[in-house]
Amino acid sequence: MKKYAYIGCLGFIAVITTEFGVIGILPQIAEHYNLSIDKAGMLLSAFALVIALTGPFMTLLTSGFDRKKIMIASIITFLFTGIISSFSPPFWLLMLVRILPAFLQPVYIATALSVAISVGSKKQENELMSIVFSGVAIAMVSTVPFATWLASIFSWQYSFMIQSLVSIIALLVIYFFLPKMPVTEKKSYSSQLKILTQPIFIISTAMNFFMIAAWFSTYSYFAEYLNKAKGMDNTMVSYMLFIFGIIGVIANRVSGKMLNKNIANTTALFLSGTIIIPLLLYFSGSNTIAIIFVVALWGFLYSPSFLNASTYMISSAPDSLEFANSLATSFGNMGVTIGTTFGGWIIVTKGVQYTPWLTMVFGMLAFLMILLRKYLERNKPIVVN
Repeated sequence: MKKYAYIGCLGFIAVITTEFGVIGILPQIAEHYNLSIDKAGMLLSAFALVIALTGPFMTLLTSGFDRKKIMIASIITFLFTGIISSFSPPFWLLMLVRILPAFLQPVYIATALSVAISVGSKKQENELMSIVFSGVAIAMVSTVPFATWLASIFSWQYSFMIQSLVSIIALLVIYFFLPKMPVTEKKSYSSQLKILTQPIFIISTAMNFFMIAAWFSTYSYFAEYLNKAKGMDNTMVSYMLFIFGIIGVIANRVSGKMLNKNIANTTALFLSGTIIIPLLLYFSGSNTIAIIFVVALWGFLYSPSFLNASTYMISSAPDSLEFANSLATSFGNMGVTIGTTFGGWIIVTKGVQYTPWLTMVFGMLAFLMILLRKYLERNKPIVVN
């Protein structure tokens, strides 16, 4: 039954619109508050850092609560953020209300994934997870570019209004169409924490971190990169985000089906974009047709990154689904923080045109982790009962 997966997907759209909706308007926010682009980028990196530091603990603390109530509480927090932000408060307050929902973001994701697969068979797990994660790509093709487009015509505050509207819709759907889902069997903390001692899980976690850091070294400054390195205006950037997202929706479904066949190979295939895209961005120059092609391929290879990273991690800890998911979200967002921070540093010291090379460096480290995990799995001692 895919109904719960689609409900989780809708909430994910609200979550992603709030977290990544600022990407297309960072230059405008920086100008409004008279900040450098790397300082404005803290709206993204600080959000991700809070998720990285608190995600697993928040998931453990809320693991015994009714899942419907957890999902509703999370979306209400995101709604609050959008409303306050749309009034263009002082930057310190904007930063504060951006941080608040970060505490519940990994909780929502882990809960939504758990709800989605609770009514499906084991064979359907990756496909159901891909439906939930498709909320990332759908947000990139609909709410994020639409909000960026409105901001380019009116002002950046309209972007946060769109975020609020999406949160209201998600809240209503969860409230009316998702039944109460109390937790009947709560796992002990110790049984979930033991995965932190498993070398293969630790290596998988590092791969997640490096993969996401790779992509966000450049993607966090998507608008800035296309503005400065490729000479595109804000309206054209919104079109690029639309193309990026359209392809991304398709990519998530493709990746979901491929993961059912081979998790490691699928992850490596999409991770190859961290090597390929920087080269294509460099050689595309200012040719608009070539840039459109590269952005489309970028969207295809990037969009399933959170799905692939989470599935790759969970495959090494199948008995601790929700906690492993929260760790995947946390370390993925740590990757967002590091990628955004280092990307901002590169922009300030070298120039935005150099950020794709940072993507390549982190991508190579992620590939190294995949090879290391494969080595450990091949040499894993056989336990005889």
